[in-house]
Amino acid sequence: MRAAYVEQLGPPDLIRFGELPAPVPGPGEVLVDVLATTVNPVDTIVRSGVFRTPLPFPFVVGRDLVGTVASAGSGFAVGETVWCDSLGHDGRQGAAAEQAVVPADRLYRLPPGVDPGEAVAVFHPAATAHLALFTHGGLRPGRTVLIGGAGGNVGSALVEFAVRAHARVLATAAPRDHDHVRSLGAAEVVDYHADDLAARLAALAPDGVDVHIDTSGHNDLETAVGLLAHRGRVVVMSGARDEPVLPVGALYMKDGSVRGFAISNATTAELADAAASVNGLLAAGALRPRSVEYHPLSATARTHRRMERGELHGRRVVLRP
Repeated sequence: MRAAYVEQLGPPDLIRFGELPAPVPGPGEVLVDVLATTVNPVDTIVRSGVFRTPLPFPFVVGRDLVGTVASAGSGFAVGETVWCDSLGHDGRQGAAAEQAVVPADRLYRLPPGVDPGEAVAVFHPAATAHLALFTHGGLRPGRTVLIGGAGGNVGSALVEFAVRAHARVLATAAPRDHDHVRSLGAAEVVDYHADDLAARLAALAPDGVDVHIDTSGHNDLETAVGLLAHRGRVVVMSGARDEPVLPVGALYMKDGSVRGFAISNATTAELADAAASVNGLLAAGALRPRSVEYHPLSATARTHRRMERGELHGRRVVLRP
C-alpha cells in the first residue's frame, strides 16, 4: 500500500510517500480502507519528537481517518463507513495510508448522510472540544465559559458544544472571525488583541468564569485565574513549550484549579463518549468545517509544513489516498 511515513523523528522534510507492506489486523482489530485523512497540530509534535510516545518505524503519520471496513470482525461488517481519531500514538501506526488497522474499541460508525471528507476534518477538533469542556472542564448548563481563540477549528467546536450545552459563551477572536463565532451562538466576542482585554472580559462576566479554555498555545494564567469564578477551572490544552506564571494565591483563594489536558491521554471510554456526542452533532448538521481543501495523500509533508507555519487558521486539509 502507499503511505506517508517517517523513519526517524524530525522536521516535515523527513516524511516520505511510498510503498509499505499492507497492515494485517490482529485480535480485536479491524482492517479499514482509508477514504480520507487529515493533519492535526498534534501530528506535527509527534512527528517532530516534541510529544514523546512509543512509535514503530517506519511510522505512518496521522491520527484521523474515515474509511470502509475491509474485513469483517469485532462487530463490524464489510463495507460499513467508519472513523477513528486516535491512531498514530502509543505504538499504533497512523492513518495516512491506503489501509489502516484500527483497534475495534477506537472505531466508530459514521452517521448516514454525513460527507466523509467534511467529517474527517472535524473529528479531532470536535472530540478535543468535548473532552475539554465536559470531561476536564466539568461544564454544566447555565455556567459561563470563556473560549480563547474561538475562530479556529478547536475554538469553533468548543463554541458549538458549549452553546448546545446551554452555557453562556464568551469568546475572544480576531476581528475577521467575529461574525463566524457569533453565528455559532457565542453571547459576546472580544478582539483578543484589545489593550483592555482583561477588563472587558471581567465586565462581561461580573460573577466570574466557570470554565476558561484558551486554544492559542499562549497561556496567560495570571489573567485566566483573575477571571475565574469560585471553584472555576482553567483547562490547559495547548502550548507544549509554554511556561506561564501561575498566581497560586489567587487560585487557591478561589478554590480554583488548572487542569492539563491532551486528547492523546484520553481513555477509550472517554473517546467513545466524545465520539457519540460528535456523531450526534454531525447527524444534526452541526460541526461543519469553515473551509476545506482537498489534496492527494502525497501532499502530507507539504501540509505538515503549512501547519507548522500557521497557514491553516480556520481551514482544514483533507488528504485522499
